[in-house]
Amino acid sequence: MLKKNLLSIAVVTAAMSLAACNDKEAATDPVEPEVTTEEVVVEPVAEVEPMTEADPMADTAATQSIAEIAAGNENLTILTAALQAAGLDTMMMDAGTYTVFAPTDDAFAPVLEKLGVTKEELLADTELLKKVLPYHVVPMVVMAADIPYGTDVATVNGATINISDANVITDATGNTANITGTDIMATNGVVHTIDAVLMPE
Repeated sequence: MLKKNLLSIAVVTAAMSLAACNDKEAATDPVEPEVTTEEVVVEPVAEVEPMTEADPMADTAATQSIAEIAAGNENLTILTAALQAAGLDTMMMDAGTYTVFAPTDDAFAPVLEKLGVTKEELLADTELLKKVLPYHVVPMVVMAADIPYGTDVATVNGATINISDANVITDATGNTANITGTDIMATNGVVHTIDAVLMPE
């Protein structure tokens, strides 16, 4: 009888141990993720083009000579007429590298008053024009950013001008002119506008 009881207890204990193991295994079985059939749409990533600096001169390519630019500028009519009267307009159309400090029409008013002449009389004085006009031309291209401030700059006339870092030109007589417009590109150079006529002597 005792043997039967012990045997029964052993069987029950073994059965309980087995059941406990099965419960642990069930608790620790990995749960497989649910499989979905929903399609995931992946948007294509647009390629980013490398940034390039815009060329400031790309849209301002020169198509006209200095003479043509002056002729097409409503504020440079007296200068255009003076170049033509002195026969210098052809030089300003020729191939080359020039920098022209171009007096506006308003810049000529004080000169006419000082000389006591009319515009027509000034244009008739070709000897004076041939001396004064080349004084406004430098035989090389000088962009605004490259102006040699405080240095005597030789002109086609042979005399020099001096430009301060405030963009003020002093001529041979001590008079001054302000640079009012810069870097007007031409096929044969560059034009800067000024508000006074430069006098070589």
